Amino acid sequence: MPHFDEFYANKLRGSLGVTDAESVLDLRGAPRAQAEASLADMLERSRFAKGKTVAVRFDGPVPGGGETLFQPVGRQLLDAKRRGWVERLQTLPSQDGLGFYVALAGRPEKTPEAR
Repeated sequence: MPHFDEFYANKLRGSLGVTDAESVLDLRGAPRAQAEASLADMLERSRFAKGKTVAVRFDGPVPGGGETLFQPVGRQLLDAKRRGWVERLQTLPSQDGLGFYVALAGRPEKTPEAR
């Protein structure tokens, strides 16, 4: 869609999902501590690499209760967005299950003045 900014063109196409992401961080079946550590590692490494998109997936709620990773992972990603490490953050479409579509900012471009 040449007449729209890419962000708005994606809005018209529908939500971005697992097939649109360059990679997938699959946290399904992982305990909370391991999931948080894996996500923190991915975010830290992303600061020194080229920006990319990642689908972060996790399990849905189980019958009878129990916490999902939605809140703890969401908090970590929101904190990363505030720090400028994440450019875009949205939930995955329902057909992809629970998770987030994340556009990582990557290493900031050096300006000619900074060189």
